[in-house]
Amino acid sequence: MTDKHLFKPIQWAGETLNNRMVLAPLTRGRAGETRVPIDIMGDYYVQRASGGLLITEATGISSEANGWVGAPGIYTEEMTHGWKAINERVHAAGGKIVLQMWHTGRASHSDFHNGELPLSASAIAINDDGGIHTPNGKKPFEVPRAMTKEDIARTVADYKQAAVNAKAAGFDGLEVHAANGYLLNQFLDSRSNQRDDEYGGSVENRYRFLGEVLSAILEVWPAEKVGVRLSPNGVFNDMGADDFRETFLYVAKQLNELKLGYLHVMDGLAFGFHQRGEPMTLAEFRSVYNGLLIGNCGYDQAAAEQRIADGDADMIAFGRPWITNPDLPARFEHDYPLAPSDDMSRWYGGGAEGYSDYPAYKPQ
Repeated sequence: MTDKHLFKPIQWAGETLNNRMVLAPLTRGRAGETRVPIDIMGDYYVQRASGGLLITEATGISSEANGWVGAPGIYTEEMTHGWKAINERVHAAGGKIVLQMWHTGRASHSDFHNGELPLSASAIAINDDGGIHTPNGKKPFEVPRAMTKEDIARTVADYKQAAVNAKAAGFDGLEVHAANGYLLNQFLDSRSNQRDDEYGGSVENRYRFLGEVLSAILEVWPAEKVGVRLSPNGVFNDMGADDFRETFLYVAKQLNELKLGYLHVMDGLAFGFHQRGEPMTLAEFRSVYNGLLIGNCGYDQAAAEQRIADGDADMIAFGRPWITNPDLPARFEHDYPLAPSDDMSRWYGGGAEGYSDYPAYKPQ
């Protein structure tokens, strides 16, 4: 491959990124019961610091936000210090790292919340027979409690405090997770959001919660250091509505007005597709979003190069291949062979195995 667009530097938030490869946020479950980031997590991110930009695994903004065993948080002093230690190591290795801010909403369970039901836009359960892994084993999804306006205001404040903590931890920026069927996505989606107040109904109303979250965060961080992740084609956690195209083009237009640092779109279909029309493309988002655009989900090197060459994306995020190839940028740049993606059951929980024990490639 002669012209490698992935390795052309790019400007982001006043910084020059060495390449256009983004480490996708990958939930790995190594923080344990305390949810405090630990040293082995630093090992993992440092091994991948050669990427242009690293996005952390999804990180809970509050105890109410939790819904994944062993995932980290950013809502206590100990968690903030844990992330700070990791960020210092990543920066020493020459990397740039942003925090993905997470609230699972109905994709949680009362086992995570001392018996209290999880929160969502409406009292509608996730329709997925696979259920959810809780601290007490695998269980069916529950009907969540529809958030009151007081709940929404408290959650907006939680996002703002998490943004304050992220700044204290030394992150280079933030990504607001509004994808994959988690809380903010639940408000955007017209099937999971059946509210009849100012947070439901029209697309303008369904966007309101995300807009308020961003407004609060932008009181703490400059817009150029804040990104948002969307999954317009995704079916994960029972997402997908017939008006998905109208919804996500509207959201992208609102984000464009805010002049955010980037928009991260899961346009690929490797994580499933809701089959409610033709999949949305990066080109559609490019037509309404003028800022830095990141594509994601199932990309290989050739497809990534093509999207950037076509002008539809500025950067591409890679997930699964970067797990088993910690030096993925070097392998792409020098055409080194790739280690195959591993058994997914090794990805979640435990120690170094299936996490930070994959070797870099050594040319013969």
